[in-house]
Amino acid sequence: MTTILIIDDDQKLNELLKGFLSDFGFRVLAATHPDKGFKKLKQKAPDLVILDVMLPGMDGFEVCKKIRQQSAVPIIMLTARGELMDKVVGLELGADDYLPKPFEPRELVARIHSVLRRSKKIDDARPQVFGPLEIDFPRQTASLDGRNLELTTNEFAALALLAGSPGKVFDRDQILQELRGIDCDAFNRSVDITMSRLRQKLNDNPQKPVFIKTVWGTGYVFIGEASGDAENLAE
Repeated sequence: MTTILIIDDDQKLNELLKGFLSDFGFRVLAATHPDKGFKKLKQKAPDLVILDVMLPGMDGFEVCKKIRQQSAVPIIMLTARGELMDKVVGLELGADDYLPKPFEPRELVARIHSVLRRSKKIDDARPQVFGPLEIDFPRQTASLDGRNLELTTNEFAALALLAGSPGKVFDRDQILQELRGIDCDAFNRSVDITMSRLRQKLNDNPQKPVFIKTVWGTGYVFIGEASGDAENLAE
């Protein structure tokens, strides 16, 4: 059963979402304070976190930042403000989706399914090695020179899309489709933000790229040289 952790100080909303999401087959945990949320995150290892921006003691952005320091669990952020800058900050901190309050519960369910699909769709792919970069598709992890890159769900999805078809140019619309959890109509810079974060973690200089090259006016292409799949290299 898929487990969802809600971190929101609105107890009434938590109870409503618990009942609603349970009807869709989700196991739901809730915390009204960040400290309790961190404890449940560590103890229960949820499959997805629904995180409110306005929290006591520590705002949701700081909570998101701290979660990303220890986990790549998908995060959907909620806010009563819904401002563009909030979306920018949320994306830069590693959130996978952003939903302003008030929202229709069925839209939240649709976004949960979308984020989880992106998280799980590449489970059957085999690990691949591109020089110092190893991509483990089933585990949705990547390492550079043996060091875990700690990619977010969106960052890994973007890397998997490009590395899955080396040499193929993907335009922003195609990448947005892969990262569909982001509200791409309201915020079309999400691709460039995700790619910028990914490149930083890959230590990939856009001026002299080793892995991801910008195709100006179009999109991005993966140019890493394949060394084979990880299983074959280990044999």
